[in-house]
Amino acid sequence: MAAANEGAGLGLFSEEELREVSGVRRGEDFVEMTCGCTSHRYGDAVGRLRVFASGDLEISCECTPGCREDKLTPAAFEKHSGKETSGKWRNTVWVMVQGEKVPLSKTALLKYYYLAHKSGNGSHKGRNGRPSHRDEFVRCTRCGKERRFRLRSKEECRVYHDALAKVNWTCANLTTDRVTCDDEEERASRKVLRGCSRATSCAGCMKCVCFGCETCRFKDCDCQTCVDFYRNSPKE
Repeated sequence: MAAANEGAGLGLFSEEELREVSGVRRGEDFVEMTCGCTSHRYGDAVGRLRVFASGDLEISCECTPGCREDKLTPAAFEKHSGKETSGKWRNTVWVMVQGEKVPLSKTALLKYYYLAHKSGNGSHKGRNGRPSHRDEFVRCTRCGKERRFRLRSKEECRVYHDALAKVNWTCANLTTDRVTCDDEEERASRKVLRGCSRATSCAGCMKCVCFGCETCRFKDCDCQTCVDFYRNSPKE
C-alpha cells in the first residue's frame, strides 16, 4: 500500500481496510486510490477514486493522457468507460487489491456512501435537506420530441421510472402534464435548466445526479436497477 499522508483523511479507514489496495493516498478530507472499469470493447478505463466522509465519491479519469473528465460520479465514470451495462457501478467499478480487480461492493470503501444513504444525508441533497433529483427527459417514440419529467417526489420519480422502462413511450402516456405530440418541444436553452441546487445550468454533479435512493428506487419493481439497489442496500 502507498505511504499515507497526514491529514483528516487518515482516520477514514483503518490500515486493515486499505491493506493491499493499490495507489492509496490520504488527503485532508479524503482517501484516494487507483480505480477502473472494464469494457469488453474498449478494455480498462483507469482513474483515481476519492472517497469522502460525507459519502461523496469522485473519480478523475485517466483513460487517456488527454482525458479531462474530472469529478465524475461512479455512474458517470462507468458510462464514460464504455461499459456495456449501466447502473451497476458498485459491481463494475473496481480497485486493485493484491493485484486483483475487486468491485467496490466487495470492499469497505462504500461504508460512508451507505451511511449517508441510510441517514438521508447523502451528497444529492436539495436546499431543504431532502434528496434532490434533477429534471430528466424522455423522447416520444411517435413525434420524436423530448418531454420533461420533474422528480421532486417519489410519485414523480415513479412516473419517470416507468416511462423510461416503456419501450414505446409516447406523449399520450404523460400523466403529469397535458402535452400532446402537437405541442412544441422545449428549446435547448430551456432544457439546460434542470433544477440543480448548485448551478442553474449544471450538466450533472454530485448535488443533482442521484446514485439511487429510496425516493427513486422501488421495492415493488422487478427491473434490474431496483433489484440491485435493494440487494446492495445496507440492512437495518
